[in-house]
Amino acid sequence: MKFTEEHEWLRVDGDEIVVGITTHAAEQLGDVVFIELPDEGVTVSKDDEVVVIESVKAASDILAPLDGEITEVNTALTDNPAAVNDDPQGEAWFFKMTASDPSQMEDYMDEATYQKFIA
Repeated sequence: MKFTEEHEWLRVDGDEIVVGITTHAAEQLGDVVFIELPDEGVTVSKDDEVVVIESVKAASDILAPLDGEITEVNTALTDNPAAVNDDPQGEAWFFKMTASDPSQMEDYMDEATYQKFIA
């Protein structure tokens, strides 16, 4: 897994990259009450706003970590946004994408570096 300074995680799964938020981010947000996911098939650029997440504390935008195409969204989160609080780095992923430039992954932190970043 790779981690961004915006508290997103990225995991390579075959030809796709799975994207979600970290446990740290979910804890900071508090109880998640709403998630707006992107449309499948949309082409995004790095740092585009692609997900809106609302909690009892705040609303936040999740940015595209890479250039590419959204290939799948986790529609289960629309019906159960609180799943983000239960398993943010597992079943509560936001979307999958194909990267037009996979080398952009090298810009992000590994888990040990991310743990130091949030310490």
